[in-house]
Amino acid sequence: MTESVIDPARLDFIDVVTSSHNHTDHLDKETLVPLLRANRDLEIVIPEANREVVVDRLGIMAEVPRGLDAGESVNVKGFHIHAVPAAHNQLETDAFGHNKYLGYVIEAGPWRIYHSGDTKLYDNMVAGLQRWQLHLALLPINGDLPERRVAGNLTGPEAAALARDIGAELVIPCHYEMFEFNTASPNEFIAACQRLGQQYRILKCGERWSSAELQM
Repeated sequence: MTESVIDPARLDFIDVVTSSHNHTDHLDKETLVPLLRANRDLEIVIPEANREVVVDRLGIMAEVPRGLDAGESVNVKGFHIHAVPAAHNQLETDAFGHNKYLGYVIEAGPWRIYHSGDTKLYDNMVAGLQRWQLHLALLPINGDLPERRVAGNLTGPEAAALARDIGAELVIPCHYEMFEFNTASPNEFIAACQRLGQQYRILKCGERWSSAELQM
């Protein structure tokens, strides 16, 4: 639904990328391979359950990705990254008990950022995230409609309520206006945030957000 904002080959200042799961919009070869070429020391953090797919899709050595499972953490290039479960549509593990879908809480300097990956609500989700005292949450809002025949996500109102319940200072919605068959209007998300008193920011494709908007 939108053009690429920038050629990823021009992004030669990237230290770390994360992948939440193996769906192509979260493990995109056309983005990641140029990034790897432009950033020779790039670190890739992935669900350990997905190592084989990541290695095959990106054509990299098996030991290159940093694999995590829910509850595990890693320090990479000054970022402290904590893996948390994601349910897309449900919590799933591989034969070794490793989570196939992850979200990440990232500590960067004074900031604590939660990127949920693709997820719906699951038991103990709120309690598991409240302890981080998050400054920013990035949450999907495209919902879960069976007729799309793809795995679902939070709805806009669910994302707004989750952000409020986990105490996120600001929430930015994502996972919409990308694929015509799998999108949603942010209007219900906006209305829910306003009703709940949850601070939010809507970004257009390519628009920048600055942490200066938050009070530390």
